Amino acid sequence: MRVPSPVIPQVVAHRGNSAVAPQNTLAAFECAWRADAAMIECDIQLSSDGAIVVIHDETVDDTTDGRGEVAEMSLTDLRALDAGGWFAPAFAGERIPTLGEVLTLLGDRPGTGLLLELKGVWSTADAARVTAAIDSAGLGSRTIVQSFYPETVIALREAAPHLRRGWLIEQRHEPLADLCAQLDVMTCNPDVDLVLADDSLVPLLHDAGLQVMVWTADDVAQWEALVAAGVDAIITDRPDRLAGWLAGRFAA
Repeated sequence: MRVPSPVIPQVVAHRGNSAVAPQNTLAAFECAWRADAAMIECDIQLSSDGAIVVIHDETVDDTTDGRGEVAEMSLTDLRALDAGGWFAPAFAGERIPTLGEVLTLLGDRPGTGLLLELKGVWSTADAARVTAAIDSAGLGSRTIVQSFYPETVIALREAAPHLRRGWLIEQRHEPLADLCAQLDVMTCNPDVDLVLADDSLVPLLHDAGLQVMVWTADDVAQWEALVAAGVDAIITDRPDRLAGWLAGRFAA
């Protein structure tokens, strides 16, 4: 009996090419595009005045020269911060991007998709502002919106049922396939350690018609195991290295 060829997973750049440029900045996203990543992954939150900004942490402390909670700072305050100098002097002056800037960058760079995580719980009205911006930029077909929070996934479904959605998990919820069906997602995106510890997880999700995009895997041993598991995408801080490794791994 012929054994099916393994699936070549897509390369997803975690917060951009965050090993070579400061995470969640336009520089990191540009580097991810130049590395031929299939998608860039990034995180969005709301500022105190309702602007949609691209940053992972609840505070600006670790990724800028400022201090404070994102939700308590205005867009003007956030944009005044240096989001690159902490990483390397060459990136001094990088700013916290807005969602609009990221959408514009991708609109000018065809071929790279967007895996967009909404941090925390979002209302349907606020989620609709995100999905409207995606549609206005013409990037609906290239975007997957996702969240750890079922409430936010539901808000995204209510705001834009036509957009593809994902549910991030770091533990196995039961009954997992049924919960994914209730959320009406097309991908369930687990932590790498969860996948490596449970060889039944990927087949379960695939049998339910779901894709599996695993976060965050940065070394060859993990990549080899994830390819063997049959995942659909690998989210990584090293998209350049992963792309090169996959090219060698699947060379004719």
